[in-house]
Amino acid sequence: MTIRTRRERERAEREQLIVTAARKLAESEGWSAVTTRRLASEVEYSQPVLYSHFKGRDAIMAAVAVEGCGELTTALRAARTAAKDERGALAALSRAYTDFARERPALYDALFTHAVDLPFATPEAPAALHEAFDELRLAVEPMAVDGDDPVLLTETYWASLHGLATLTRSDRLPPEAHDRRLALLIGHFASTH
Repeated sequence: MTIRTRRERERAEREQLIVTAARKLAESEGWSAVTTRRLASEVEYSQPVLYSHFKGRDAIMAAVAVEGCGELTTALRAARTAAKDERGALAALSRAYTDFARERPALYDALFTHAVDLPFATPEAPAALHEAFDELRLAVEPMAVDGDDPVLLTETYWASLHGLATLTRSDRLPPEAHDRRLALLIGHFASTH
């Protein structure tokens, strides 16, 4: 192993340590607790070392979002591919999406609620963002009828899931009716498209 390879590996390990610490801190205390000073203390590196890896807290949050998007993709793919039919795939994916939002609130917020310096819906977006959207599209696209733009249809369905997840998490919608809301969304969407 060359010195350069070892340094690159050590750098990647430090970055992962910082991202993991940020995730843990955000999940336990919220994103407001994630500061470079606090992270430096958690990972036992100086703030300049953190800044040598990330431009600041927002860049760390973006790294967390990309990592989390990979996890979301895995959950969506597993749900979609385990279903027996197209409607079942849409239902399973919808459940997996809203479960992810409920079970990983800080990670979901980094992805879809807080402003992060990531290009969404552009060719420049990280691969993990494209892959997560593709999982949504693969479940929604079979519901398209003549004239529907599959991307716009997917964006609209995703917006509906995000709204349900966000409003339920923030107690704007009673959680006990969540399953019925999902069933209504899926039923209406599958029958009209």
